Amino acid sequence: MATEFKDVEARLWKVADTLRANSGLKASEYSTPVLGLIFLKYADQRFREAQTRLEAQYPGEAFTRDDFQAEGVLYLRESARYDALLHLPESADI
Repeated sequence: MATEFKDVEARLWKVADTLRANSGLKASEYSTPVLGLIFLKYADQRFREAQTRLEAQYPGEAFTRDDFQAEGVLYLRESARYDALLHLPESADI
């Protein structure tokens, strides 16, 4: 998990450098979406860990938002998860 976060961190810094160099945007203009992606990646990681625990404890069950909140994690619907957003086409309105 630590390696995955390091990879994400390195990619985000690279994106920030690209935005700073090529877009003409100020740091304050691109920091919000970048920080939002960092938060989403963290929330997604916690969600997946809780999902794995729940599936191991209660095989075959369908889990609700309340089940994830009881685990202390933010519930992420399928279309809002990091991987789902990552694989959207560039033309998609997110």
